[in-house]
Amino acid sequence: MENTTTETSRSSARVKVQKFGSFLSSMVMPNIGAFIAWGLITAIFLYPNGWLPNEQIASLIGPMKIYLLPMLLAYTGGQLVDETRGAVTASIATMGLIVGGGVALNGALDKATPMFIGAMAMGPLAGWCIKKFDEWVDGKIKRGFEMLVNNFSIGIIGMLLAIVGFYAIAPIMNYATNVLKGGIDWLIQRNLIPLMNIIIEPAKVLFLNNAINQGIMTPIGIQQAAGSAGKSILFLLEPDPGPGLGVLLAYALFGKGEAKASAPSAIIIHFLGGIHEIYFPYILMKPALILATIAGGVTGTLTFSILHVGLQAPPSPGSIISILLMSTKDPANYLGIILGVALATVVSFLISAIILKRDKSGNQDLAASTAAMNQMKSQGSTSSTVAAEPSEYKDIDKIIFACDAGMGSSAMGASLLRDKVKKAGIEMSVTNVAISKLKDEPGQLVVTQNELADRAAEKAPHALRIAVDNFLNSPKYEEIIMNLKLRDQVEPNKPAASQSTVKYESQAVSPIESIDFTKVKQIIFIRHDQHIGTSTMALSILKDKIHSSGKKTDVDAVKIQDIEDVNTTLAIVTKDALSNVLARYSDIQILVVDDLINTSVYDELVEKLQ
Repeated sequence: MENTTTETSRSSARVKVQKFGSFLSSMVMPNIGAFIAWGLITAIFLYPNGWLPNEQIASLIGPMKIYLLPMLLAYTGGQLVDETRGAVTASIATMGLIVGGGVALNGALDKATPMFIGAMAMGPLAGWCIKKFDEWVDGKIKRGFEMLVNNFSIGIIGMLLAIVGFYAIAPIMNYATNVLKGGIDWLIQRNLIPLMNIIIEPAKVLFLNNAINQGIMTPIGIQQAAGSAGKSILFLLEPDPGPGLGVLLAYALFGKGEAKASAPSAIIIHFLGGIHEIYFPYILMKPALILATIAGGVTGTLTFSILHVGLQAPPSPGSIISILLMSTKDPANYLGIILGVALATVVSFLISAIILKRDKSGNQDLAASTAAMNQMKSQGSTSSTVAAEPSEYKDIDKIIFACDAGMGSSAMGASLLRDKVKKAGIEMSVTNVAISKLKDEPGQLVVTQNELADRAAEKAPHALRIAVDNFLNSPKYEEIIMNLKLRDQVEPNKPAASQSTVKYESQAVSPIESIDFTKVKQIIFIRHDQHIGTSTMALSILKDKIHSSGKKTDVDAVKIQDIEDVNTTLAIVTKDALSNVLARYSDIQILVVDDLINTSVYDELVEKLQ
């Protein structure tokens, strides 16, 4: 009992860290393109040390790092808490923080410490303040005064926070940033920075890397790169592809079965594509391999440290291509990066090879490891609702979008879904209300933002509830439409019947024997944003097998809405995805598999291809 409680506590702590990291990542990642733009302008046009020095264009560098980048971080942070009102309030407040940071330098803002970390704190704080104000005045504003209160509340709260930021928060953030930078510099000077990989490498496999990379490495790295050094080693610690590359190379040479067959394709995706999560299942199959990645990471970082290597901006994704593009002009820096990645790969490979060669077990279950990885990754999701089955939509007769004020984004979200409902030929009311006015009525589907899901559950506990990240752009709207179309075709806990499924059920044969391979001209996998690595790996495995057999059938990965509904297309899907495919298409041929990474099924499929 005690062990179970301890394990539950650890899992809960990991999920909390994942969610915190996800929040920080949500602030940083949408703005990575801006940081890359700043890094490229610095690398190319910095006067007089850029590739193509240009004093006029180089004048962009200072204002971008002092004003643009912190403001973007703050705007996004405020938006995460309270959408547009939070974003605008955060921008106003952060301006006080930025200017306050230059007061000690007699207003020399171009020499001030860029307020990246301060902006990441001020943004959510400002969003929270305006959100709490809106909750306080909700229902108390006289009709006709809504716009007056809305506009002046942003102005007054933004002004007050800007003043607080100017006099109080800016000095604190200056001090905190200098302490953090001093600590990192102390580690670098004593070549102790590689010890951070002891934490980073296991954290990557457990999907805790966002909390470390986006919460610590990227903000402090940006501070360092914005200083006199012009680069930071911190941008290399987590994106370094060497440790993962070493593990995949070892599997390609010394692995067994499915893992060995898929490793070469995974190498390309990892090293050139920068999708590091593709090697995580290989670690989960043999946990001892985490020692190889730690040793490789320490080796690579030690090399970077000794050779004083760094990048000008965070590379995203962690591809060797994006890493080299973010390097400084110095040829020695390029050489140091390549050497560090190479040595990390060699060390990781040697240790992985020893571990795999000593392994006496049978075929390694890559699919099970991938499933475990996806489960861990989903625990860090910010969504608080579970996908509903079509049968749960049986009694739904209206859809309600609920947000804080009941207008603005919820109105636009309702309009978007109303249009989709109409185009799908479904007659249903789609409206929007303030969450405070939400009632627990029968037959309603309530759509809220993730942060309001708990309040929606309190106000309408018996409603079917869906939480989305963004009212204006959510893939869950397609799921809602499909489930509404399916609801009259299903019984509880039973997938919708169709010609394809009836055929499978009526024949005591494997589904693959129901495929007419004389007509198949294209094979497709369905690409999903949350499982890009899995579908890409499956695509690579099948492509390699078809190529080795000398056959010419095209294989591709497409989004579900982009499939051409013809019987010359064979879609390979899991059982979970089957109902959505059948609801959309009637003519395509479908092969249902337990998991997409299934070598035995693909061997039989390739044999049957014409």
